[in-house]
Amino acid sequence: MQKPDQTVFYGIEKAIKSYRQFAQKNITDKGFAITIDQGLILSLIQDYPGITQQQIAIRAFKDHASVTRIIENLVSRKLLTRDFHPDDRRRFSLGLSTLGSETLHQLKPVASANRKKALKGVSVQELETLKNILDQITENCTDHEKQ
Repeated sequence: MQKPDQTVFYGIEKAIKSYRQFAQKNITDKGFAITIDQGLILSLIQDYPGITQQQIAIRAFKDHASVTRIIENLVSRKLLTRDFHPDDRRRFSLGLSTLGSETLHQLKPVASANRKKALKGVSVQELETLKNILDQITENCTDHEKQ
């Protein structure tokens, strides 16, 4: 059996963690008091108006409790607005506040620069191959649910 640190999955996890640490440091160094996960949730709410917390959790790869905590934090910091859903009082309607929209707008060049630096020296063809490989791994791992 291969040692865990010799598997492709170890390499994937190491790359993700390295990128998140690198990106978060750059975000913090630029004076933003926001985490990558908070920025992701703001972005999801902006890109998918009417998205539910459950849908956010799925798209952000977070459990529901973590998403709830992040949303509470963003609401308390006035980056998000939360109102009762017009059709279902048990749900909330989430939206970016003016401050949240401005913050996300200011973060975009930092995120873009982070991605550019992280992908330096990686060709478009290599990225496409990597995406296809990761999609195949995901399909292989979720295929059991269909059986």
